Amino acid sequence: MSVLPDLHLHYVQACQNLSQPENPFIARVLQEADKNDEISTKGITLKLAGNNHLVPVPRVTDDDLGVLVSVLGQAAFVTGLDLAYNVLTDAGAKTMATFLQENSTLRYLNLMFNDIGTSGAELIAGALHRNESLVHLRMTGNKIGNQGGMFFASMLKINSTLEKLDLGDCDVGMKCLVAIAIALTQNTSLKAINLNRPLLFSQQEETTVHIARMLRSNTSLVELHLSKHEMKNFGVERLCEALYRNSSLRYLDLSCNNITCDGVKFLGELLKKNQTLEILDLNANRIEDVGALYLSEALLTWNRSLQALSIVSNNITGKGLVALAHMIQFNMQLTHIYIWGNKFDKSTCVEFSELIETGRLKPGCTDVAPYRVDGKVFLAELSHGLAKHRYWAPRCAAVAPGAANASLDIVAVSEY
Repeated sequence: MSVLPDLHLHYVQACQNLSQPENPFIARVLQEADKNDEISTKGITLKLAGNNHLVPVPRVTDDDLGVLVSVLGQAAFVTGLDLAYNVLTDAGAKTMATFLQENSTLRYLNLMFNDIGTSGAELIAGALHRNESLVHLRMTGNKIGNQGGMFFASMLKINSTLEKLDLGDCDVGMKCLVAIAIALTQNTSLKAINLNRPLLFSQQEETTVHIARMLRSNTSLVELHLSKHEMKNFGVERLCEALYRNSSLRYLDLSCNNITCDGVKFLGELLKKNQTLEILDLNANRIEDVGALYLSEALLTWNRSLQALSIVSNNITGKGLVALAHMIQFNMQLTHIYIWGNKFDKSTCVEFSELIETGRLKPGCTDVAPYRVDGKVFLAELSHGLAKHRYWAPRCAAVAPGAANASLDIVAVSEY
């Protein structure tokens, strides 16, 4: 029986050897890891995120990371590393890139919301040309820019291991999105990608056209996030045309765009024939009652694959919401629906209250909860939704993963 390394002891020794002061937050996490009985059988993820702590913690710096990777170089049982919300810069990215080139066991790396820029992105993407172990990378919120995104697009032409890539809120531009779309026409390993909130300066929707063209030929992508792309009905039509031929995509995020009822008409026609999509996020568009009726018609009679639908903040009144409530009574496959931010009337409150109280809608699968005042039914908001854990994840397992619907997490991509 092999003796497992003492992470905390090695960290203390490495700090002394490198004349680097100990970070008490890292030391505490390593002490906790040493007590984990599942290290030798399942591997562990070191959770060193700088946010979500009741007491503020000293965030991980570039120098701290240098010491940490020297310890992890001998710790093959560490398969995940969460460094979100720290203060890592391009210097830390250089350290991480060197580690990725030498490491063959790390499968998950979360660098979201640090201070990594274009040069750091180049180094990390370059390291993934050779790395054959990393499966999931989150770069969310690092301002790598269009050029930094181009390095990841080039990486996707070479790397055949990465399954999930998160480049949301990274200030990528049109050239980067087009390059990624072209790369994904050949890449057969990537299962999920987040391209939320690029910086686009054109109203012609060129990027959506290229992404739609990619979806015609790509057979591996399961999850696609296109939030805040300034997408209009023309772009939705192009995507729907492509998805008639696509039989792999299961999660489509079109939230925070400029989609109206005319665009949803194309989605409704798609849902009548597409039996692959499981999750559709239309949060913060403007589909209104007409769009809600298109969706309810398609889901009532034709579609039996969609499991989750978000229509939060879409200017829908009681007419559209009641139609969706009636649809849910017959379509038993649809288990998650999110409706907050629309215009509730008495009939809406009654219909959704009955769905919840009869057990047709489970409390963790919608974002409203009924309550009564003077015999009248109202709906209160719950903090549930398709983006519930996109930028935040609890350190304890207080929420069932199936109810959380976290971005890049609701679909277990390894199953496909």
